Amino acid sequence: MQCEDIAEDLAAAAEGDGLLGRSQRRHVERCLRCQAEVVQYRRLLRAMRSLRTEVLEPTPGLLADILANIEGAGERHAVRSLLSGRRVAYLGGLAAATAAGAAGAIVFATRTRRARLAS
Repeated sequence: MQCEDIAEDLAAAAEGDGLLGRSQRRHVERCLRCQAEVVQYRRLLRAMRSLRTEVLEPTPGLLADILANIEGAGERHAVRSLLSGRRVAYLGGLAAATAAGAAGAIVFATRTRRARLAS
């Protein structure tokens, strides 16, 4: 019997859910590595059980701080969304104004030239 053969069964045996077979028990009785692994599993289980009964009290104001941070993050996101949406509108307006300005300059230059030619 090899340690790798019973590695998964050791956790169940340490928890009490599984039973080791006769050859597995003999191996664990003689193998220091497997004995150490069973001890580690039992320590881990004790630590996990103690965490079940431990109650942590949050510090005063923790909930208010969390909600304020969430609200602030939401506001920053809303402002970014608003600005990025307006940025598109600003660029479109700027392009339209530039095009209108260029068209106006062409019309003005054409009229000025016609007026000079007529005089």
